[in-house]
Amino acid sequence: MEHDTGGVSTLSTKIVVNGTPQELTHDVRTTLLDALRDHLGVTSAKKGCDHGQCGACTVLVDGRRVVSCLSLTASLDGTEVVTAEGLGSPEDLSDLQQAFVDRDGLQCGYCTPGQVCSAQAMLAEAAAGMPSHVTDPSALADPDAALELSDAEIRERMSGNLCRCGAYVNIVAAIRDTAAQRAAATGASEEETS
Repeated sequence: MEHDTGGVSTLSTKIVVNGTPQELTHDVRTTLLDALRDHLGVTSAKKGCDHGQCGACTVLVDGRRVVSCLSLTASLDGTEVVTAEGLGSPEDLSDLQQAFVDRDGLQCGYCTPGQVCSAQAMLAEAAAGMPSHVTDPSALADPDAALELSDAEIRERMSGNLCRCGAYVNIVAAIRDTAAQRAAATGASEEETS
């Protein structure tokens, strides 16, 4: 629904944020990052470069990672947005969030919410067999085989998220641990059903 308020166009957009339906009336130029932080008080998505280059604002939209500083809210009507707050809570961290804590995958923590959201999506992409720029083409020969997440694969898939503190070694370790735990759980689940 479009409104005209003295020359500045506004829109109403319905989105689900971390499981809660929201309806926003906003300027057509409002980014998802500004909608989350300024309109809804969801502050886990951080404003870093505000140019889509650092990844601090990464969130999941319908399960896919996006840099929210470059995504217009008006284009997201009817979508589901998940931020790091929606993946877990301080009392009940997700497996990935717990791995970041266990592996000290953060220092100042400013980039961590974006790192966690990006890692969540990249693990799903790898589990779905989506190759990265460094995936060995021979690994794609068997479409049913799971892609192995080497450290090089993880680094490539996380290359859109920068950490100014340089916690990359521990971030990669946290993601590697989570991938292994999820693969083991999937394997155990498949053995139970066969």
